[in-house]
Amino acid sequence: MQTNTYFASLEHYQKGGVQIIDDDVKNYAFSNLFEVANKAPAFQRTAIAKNFRYIIECMRVEGNSPWFIAAHDEFALAMDGDIKVEYINPNVLPILPDEGALQLSQKPEGKSMGYIQLKRGHMALLPPYCAYRFCSEVPAVLLIQTIRGPSTVECWEEICQQS
Repeated sequence: MQTNTYFASLEHYQKGGVQIIDDDVKNYAFSNLFEVANKAPAFQRTAIAKNFRYIIECMRVEGNSPWFIAAHDEFALAMDGDIKVEYINPNVLPILPDEGALQLSQKPEGKSMGYIQLKRGHMALLPPYCAYRFCSEVPAVLLIQTIRGPSTVECWEEICQQS
Protein backbone atom coordinates (compact mmCIF):
# COMPACT_ATOMS: atom_id res chain seq x y z
CA MET A 1 0.00 0.00 0.00
CA GLN A 2 1.42 3.38 -1.04
CA THR A 3 0.95 6.39 1.22
CA ASN A 4 1.20 9.92 -0.14
CA THR A 5 2.15 12.82 2.06
CA TYR A 6 0.39 16.06 1.19
CA PHE A 7 2.11 19.32 2.10
CA ALA A 8 -0.31 22.21 2.15
CA SER A 9 0.52 25.77 1.17
CA LEU A 10 -1.18 29.15 1.10
CA GLU A 11 -2.35 28.43 -2.46
CA HIS A 12 -3.29 24.75 -2.01
CA TYR A 13 -4.91 23.56 1.20
CA GLN A 14 -7.97 21.58 2.21
CA LYS A 15 -10.27 22.45 5.07
CA GLY A 16 -9.74 19.87 7.78
CA GLY A 17 -11.97 18.95 10.64
CA VAL A 18 -12.58 16.77 13.63
CA GLN A 19 -15.06 13.91 13.43
CA ILE A 20 -16.82 13.71 16.79
CA ILE A 21 -18.19 10.27 17.67
CA ASP A 22 -19.80 10.71 21.09
CA ASP A 23 -18.97 14.22 22.27
CA ASP A 24 -19.56 17.88 21.49
CA VAL A 25 -17.41 19.67 18.89
CA LYS A 26 -17.25 22.69 21.22
CA ASN A 27 -14.88 20.66 23.42
CA TYR A 28 -12.28 20.83 20.64
CA ALA A 29 -10.58 23.54 18.62
CA PHE A 30 -9.58 22.81 15.04
CA SER A 31 -8.68 25.18 12.25
CA ASN A 32 -6.48 25.23 9.15
CA LEU A 33 -3.51 27.58 9.51
CA PHE A 34 -3.40 28.25 5.76
CA GLU A 35 -7.07 29.19 5.70
CA VAL A 36 -6.50 31.48 8.72
CA ALA A 37 -3.50 33.12 7.03
CA ASN A 38 -5.37 33.46 3.75
CA LYS A 39 -8.32 35.29 5.33
CA ALA A 40 -6.42 37.45 7.86
CA PRO A 41 -4.88 40.84 7.10
CA ALA A 42 -1.14 40.70 6.44
CA PHE A 43 0.92 40.63 9.65
CA GLN A 44 -2.03 39.96 11.97
CA ARG A 45 -0.84 37.64 14.74
CA THR A 46 -3.84 35.29 14.93
CA ALA A 47 -3.87 32.73 17.76
CA ILE A 48 -4.50 29.23 16.39
CA ALA A 49 -3.39 27.12 19.37
CA LYS A 50 -3.34 27.77 23.09
CA ASN A 51 -1.93 26.04 26.16
CA PHE A 52 -2.53 28.11 29.28
CA ARG A 53 -0.76 31.43 28.57
CA TYR A 54 1.30 30.05 25.67
CA ILE A 55 0.09 30.72 22.14
CA ILE A 56 0.89 29.63 18.62
CA GLU A 57 0.13 32.53 16.29
CA CYS A 58 -0.32 32.34 12.55
CA MET A 59 0.77 35.24 10.34
CA ARG A 60 0.56 35.96 6.62
CA VAL A 61 3.76 37.75 5.66
CA GLU A 62 3.36 39.95 2.60
CA GLY A 63 5.92 42.75 2.17
CA ASN A 64 7.62 44.18 5.29
CA SER A 65 5.95 43.75 8.66
CA PRO A 66 5.93 46.30 11.45
CA TRP A 67 8.71 45.90 14.00
CA PHE A 68 7.97 43.77 17.10
CA ILE A 69 9.77 43.20 20.40
CA ALA A 70 9.14 40.98 23.46
CA ALA A 71 10.65 40.56 26.92
CA HIS A 72 10.94 36.79 26.40
CA ASP A 73 12.08 34.33 23.75
CA GLU A 74 9.80 33.61 20.83
CA PHE A 75 10.23 31.27 17.87
CA ALA A 76 9.17 31.68 14.24
CA LEU A 77 8.61 28.71 11.90
CA ALA A 78 8.19 29.22 8.13
CA MET A 79 5.28 27.11 6.88
CA ASP A 80 5.13 28.42 3.29
CA GLY A 81 7.31 30.72 1.21
CA ASP A 82 10.63 32.44 1.87
CA ILE A 83 10.69 34.82 4.85
CA LYS A 84 13.50 37.12 5.91
CA VAL A 85 13.72 37.93 9.64
CA GLU A 86 15.60 41.17 10.34
CA TYR A 87 16.96 42.00 13.81
CA ILE A 88 17.91 45.24 15.58
CA ASN A 89 19.40 45.66 19.05
CA PRO A 90 17.53 48.83 20.14
CA ASN A 91 19.44 51.70 21.75
CA VAL A 92 16.46 52.38 24.01
CA LEU A 93 13.97 49.73 25.10
CA PRO A 94 10.29 50.68 25.06
CA ILE A 95 8.15 49.81 28.05
CA LEU A 96 7.42 46.16 27.38
CA PRO A 97 4.57 44.01 28.62
CA ASP A 98 5.68 41.10 30.81
CA GLU A 99 4.12 38.71 28.30
CA GLY A 100 3.61 38.76 24.55
CA ALA A 101 5.01 40.81 21.72
CA LEU A 102 4.62 44.54 21.38
CA GLN A 103 4.19 46.04 17.92
CA LEU A 104 6.39 49.12 17.57
CA SER A 105 5.14 52.27 15.84
CA GLN A 106 8.38 52.70 13.89
CA LYS A 107 11.78 51.15 13.21
CA PRO A 108 13.83 51.38 16.41
CA GLU A 109 17.17 53.16 16.51
CA GLY A 110 19.96 50.72 17.20
CA LYS A 111 22.55 48.35 15.83
CA SER A 112 21.53 45.92 13.09
CA MET A 113 22.07 42.34 14.18
CA GLY A 114 21.68 40.98 10.65
CA TYR A 115 18.98 38.68 9.35
CA ILE A 116 17.96 35.06 8.86
CA GLN A 117 16.47 33.78 5.60
CA LEU A 118 13.81 31.14 6.30
CA LYS A 119 12.46 28.61 3.83
CA ARG A 120 9.61 26.18 4.49
CA GLY A 121 10.35 24.23 7.66
CA HIS A 122 13.11 26.54 8.92
CA MET A 123 12.86 28.04 12.41
CA ALA A 124 14.34 31.23 13.87
CA LEU A 125 14.79 32.37 17.44
CA LEU A 126 13.34 35.79 18.27
CA PRO A 127 15.51 36.72 21.27
CA PRO A 128 14.22 38.78 24.20
CA TYR A 129 14.68 42.56 24.01
CA CYS A 130 15.58 42.33 20.31
CA ALA A 131 13.41 44.11 17.73
CA TYR A 132 12.49 42.05 14.67
CA ARG A 133 10.39 42.19 11.54
CA PHE A 134 9.39 39.74 8.83
CA CYS A 135 9.78 40.34 5.08
CA SER A 136 8.58 38.42 2.04
CA GLU A 137 8.18 39.46 -1.59
CA VAL A 138 5.26 37.05 -2.10
CA PRO A 139 2.62 35.94 0.42
CA ALA A 140 4.10 33.48 2.92
CA VAL A 141 2.92 31.82 6.15
CA LEU A 142 4.64 31.91 9.52
CA LEU A 143 3.89 30.30 12.89
CA ILE A 144 5.09 32.14 15.99
CA GLN A 145 5.43 30.46 19.38
CA THR A 146 4.98 33.12 22.03
CA ILE A 147 2.97 34.10 25.10
CA ARG A 148 -0.42 35.72 24.72
CA GLY A 149 0.05 39.48 24.68
CA PRO A 150 -1.09 42.81 23.24
CA SER A 151 -0.36 41.83 19.61
CA THR A 152 -2.23 38.50 19.81
CA VAL A 153 -5.59 38.44 18.02
CA GLU A 154 -7.99 35.79 19.29
CA CYS A 155 -10.92 35.03 17.00
CA TRP A 156 -11.76 31.42 17.87
CA GLU A 157 -15.42 31.75 16.76
CA GLU A 158 -14.35 32.69 13.23
CA ILE A 159 -11.51 30.22 12.72
CA CYS A 160 -12.60 27.04 14.51
CA GLN A 161 -14.89 24.27 13.35
CA GLN A 162 -18.35 24.86 14.80
CA SER A 163 -20.16 21.62 14.00
